Parts: sequence; structure tokens; C-alpha cells
Amino acid sequence: MNTFGRNLRVTTFGESHGKALGAVIDGCPPDIPLEENDIQALLDRRRPGMSPLSSPRQEDDKIEILSGVFEGKTTGTPIAMIVRNRDVQSKDYEELREVFRPGHADFTYQEKYGIRDHRGGGRSSGRETVGRVAAGALAMKYLAMHGITVSGRIVSVHGKTEPAAIKHEILAAKDAGDSVGGIAEIVAKGCPAGLGDPVFGKLDALIAGAMMGIGAVKGVEIGDGFSVAGKFGSHNNDPMTEDGFSSNHAGGILGGISSGQDIVVRIAVKPTPSVAKTQKTLNIHGKVVDISVGGRHDPCIVPRIIPVAEAMLALVLADCLLEQGKYRK
Repeated sequence: MNTFGRNLRVTTFGESHGKALGAVIDGCPPDIPLEENDIQALLDRRRPGMSPLSSPRQEDDKIEILSGVFEGKTTGTPIAMIVRNRDVQSKDYEELREVFRPGHADFTYQEKYGIRDHRGGGRSSGRETVGRVAAGALAMKYLAMHGITVSGRIVSVHGKTEPAAIKHEILAAKDAGDSVGGIAEIVAKGCPAGLGDPVFGKLDALIAGAMMGIGAVKGVEIGDGFSVAGKFGSHNNDPMTEDGFSSNHAGGILGGISSGQDIVVRIAVKPTPSVAKTQKTLNIHGKVVDISVGGRHDPCIVPRIIPVAEAMLALVLADCLLEQGKYRK
């Protein structure tokens, strides 16, 4: 499944070591101001090689809008966008042609399709998110026209919450040939009440699905999330007053429909599975072998996943906003 959304439909394509990656967006309303620089700003936050904390792969990730935009505005027709791969070193992965990397989708792709692209993981690579971010930047432009903004932040990395400590954890893992995971938070402000469609189109369900669709995400919570399991109902409820809600334990969603409060989402991001430390694995012949993964990888995915998660939340909200327009003319 490579297409996301009901009204704003996004199809992404491309592989980590292919010629290009990108997205085709259908269902976008016309007359939205859009230039390549609008897309580039978000892509630059996702780019590799920007600091010692990320993969050293050098890609400019320059966006090209191929269709659907005329004189700086969307036309209502399909918008095609691509980013060409410039710094591919596929030879680094040749020894993985017949070996399954632990923690990766190598084994499961082989089982499902009977073939896989061993060069950086192909479609299962984190580089696949380029198309999502490009589409998400467009969704943010549409949301901004309705007073909605989306932003994210790092909550913690390997249990550390202070910026200096986070940097130390990442660099220490990198020096040890290992990696670390963490938690990120994404917040949407200005979202009107009424978005979301019960029973099986609940806003929080759509958001959870969008976030879990990001390869490195292993957990999602809305509002207070898992901590509600230890509360009394009287403490977990958000009292309503003449001035609005007095708290936001629900994270801006009640009964699967937005309440008008901030929508608060947190995601648990796993450690990068490609590590230099020697591990046991299987090759395609079923033989146990040792593996130390080479190539260029992030010691921590959390910093670069934030614009991806922002993009996915923006796409969900834009899609729901268009859906809501069917009910209220």
C-alpha cells in the first residue's frame, strides 16, 4: 500500500538507492500558493549530513515540482514532486545481498515478495520518507490557510531530556558502533472542533495509523496516553467551563473527533537497527552468520523523524478538513 488519504491522496515512490524518490498528490484544492521553496524548507530539516548526530550521506534533497502548479498556485490537478538521489554508495551494501540485517525489513520483504532491494533497504529505508515530507509541506500550506499549525520537538533520547545530555547519548552510541531511540512530540494548534469520523474513521485512529506507518515508530499515544491507565476518571476528565476546557488530558480529541484544543501526539522511536556492533543473523540459505553493518547511518533517528511526523499529522488533518467540507457547505 503506497497511497495515503481519502480526499487528499498521496502516493509515494522510489528507493533509497534508486534514481529518485517522490510523491504524487491528488485531490489538492486549487489556488493554494505553492513554490518549491515552501517544500524545500521542510525537506532541509529531514536532510542527512547536516550534523555529527545524523547520517553522513550528503544529499541536497532538492525538490522539483513537475506538475499541478501554475504561476505559483495549485491548479487542482495532480501534483508530482521528485527528489533525485545524488550521493549513492551502493557498493557499501554488496555484502548484504544474501544476509538479513537484524531489526530490518530484509527478511520480511523477502518472505512477502520473494525479492528485495538490498541497497540500503530499498523501499523500507528511512529515505522513503522524502515523499511524505514533500506532501506534508503542501498539507501545511493548506492548513495554514485555515489557521492550523503543526510543530514537533524531542521529548527524550535514551531517557535523557536535556539538549546537552541528548547530544552526549547520541555521540556516545555512535562512538560505540551502536544507536539509541527516543520520544518525539508533535502538536497541532488552531484545529477546529468537529474533525474526525466515528466509528472507524476516528481522528485519533487515523493519526495513530499515520504515525505507525513511519518505519521507525513502535508506539503512539494521544494526550496523556498510557499514563491514563493509572488515573481516576475524575482526574483524567477535562472539565468544561465558560472559557473552554480547563485541561487537555485527552490531547484534543474526544470520541474520535477534535475538540478544538491542541492535538498532542507522542511517538516512541526505535534505535536505528543498522549498527556496527557484531550481531548474529541468518543468510538467505538459513545459515547463522555474524554481521557488522557498514555504510552511513544515523546513530539516532529521533531528530530527523520530527519533520516526517509533522508531515504525517498535517496530511491527516488536511484530509479530515476536506472530509468535513462534505458535511458543512
